[in-house]
Amino acid sequence: MEKKAWVISVDMGYGHQRAAYPLSDIAYEKIITANTDFVTNFKEKFLWRSSQSGYEFVSRTKAIPIIGNTIFNAYDKLQSISPFFPFNSIEKPNGNVFFLKTLVKMGICKGILNQIKEKDLPIITTHFIPSIAADYNGFQTIFSIITDTDINRVWVPDDPKRSNIKYLTPTRHAAMRLLKYGVPKSNIFITGFPLPKENIGESQEILKEDLLKRIRILDPNERFLKVYKNVIEKYLGEIPQKATRPLTLCYMVGGAGAQIDIGIKIVKSLKEKIIKGKIKVILVAGIREQVKNYFEMELQKMKLNDSDFVEVIFSKNKTEYFRKFNESLRNIDIIWTKPSELSFYTALGIPIIIAPPVGAHEHYNQRWLTHIGSGFSQDEPEYVNDWLYYVLESGRYAEAAWDGYMRAPTMGTYRIEKIIKEGIIEMCKGDFTDLR
Repeated sequence: MEKKAWVISVDMGYGHQRAAYPLSDIAYEKIITANTDFVTNFKEKFLWRSSQSGYEFVSRTKAIPIIGNTIFNAYDKLQSISPFFPFNSIEKPNGNVFFLKTLVKMGICKGILNQIKEKDLPIITTHFIPSIAADYNGFQTIFSIITDTDINRVWVPDDPKRSNIKYLTPTRHAAMRLLKYGVPKSNIFITGFPLPKENIGESQEILKEDLLKRIRILDPNERFLKVYKNVIEKYLGEIPQKATRPLTLCYMVGGAGAQIDIGIKIVKSLKEKIIKGKIKVILVAGIREQVKNYFEMELQKMKLNDSDFVEVIFSKNKTEYFRKFNESLRNIDIIWTKPSELSFYTALGIPIIIAPPVGAHEHYNQRWLTHIGSGFSQDEPEYVNDWLYYVLESGRYAEAAWDGYMRAPTMGTYRIEKIIKEGIIEMCKGDFTDLR
């Protein structure tokens, strides 16, 4: 019988569910959503809904002058991450840790834990609340997938040395942060972020095919290829002689619906090139109908609503949205987004234009993207028609695509599946070197 696991996420924005989606093949029956499935207690429902609405409200209000920043800064302080150095200092539990412990005692996740205890399977979570709740309630085999490059102390219980949680991290930095929080090295595994298998392939055959086409498009003057063509073909295969589609730029609105205006500024600036078919712009509204309606209304004003070179991605549920986005991803050359969990998608060989971060963890994601060379802080969206092509002609986006592929772990989903199916954990443990 094929080994399965309880895969548990939460419905807050997109990040935690996007991390769980690629693990559907090993999920027992289905991926569980902690704040909706098996939640029958009114107090627990109210707590989850308050947490989600608070996150989304704060994210959206950040754009409001003065008062928006005040509200956001107060909220963000609760999620803040302490300085990384000096490294040898062990960080004690903070108020968030003890507050979460109180919530667990009050019964948060009680419905889910009662459900899953009936079948003894490993637990995989993509949010800290279900993993901490399972740990405090005595579950033995718990894997917590870290969804950012750096994390708040709340991800770790008050006494990490007695905890049963094993952490699956996307980067070396996240692994080192867990050490600072007192997690034993034996409970930390660098797997990489779980990326969609339909964009990778078991031997990276899908990823390599798409990246070869992308590099050709991202290096129109062959500035990058003149130097690195032989190296690229050694790893990926033969580079196409010419591009078979226009440059494709994807702008993604976050789960809280923030920063929607950037997408329309991009289209307005690139309108002439869109009309001529020189570039395609994909606007991702996710599951937010009001965002989709806004995009479509603005496109109609610009008489681009029927253009083959502008697309709006929208679905009524997240599973369908993830499927549709991953399908489009094969033909996307550049992603423009705030540095959320999508930062890790640079491992597919995609350069990231970084919109302003929302929250402390996103600042660390931005730092990681620029550190590995695949991320660029956005310039003024109104002038993207100028600076996008200025960088494109230099070959720098092609180089960034290559850097993302070479420097960010790609096979996280397959590695996590292998851990569950075969119980192999030694392969991810030890020197904390980022694994490909």
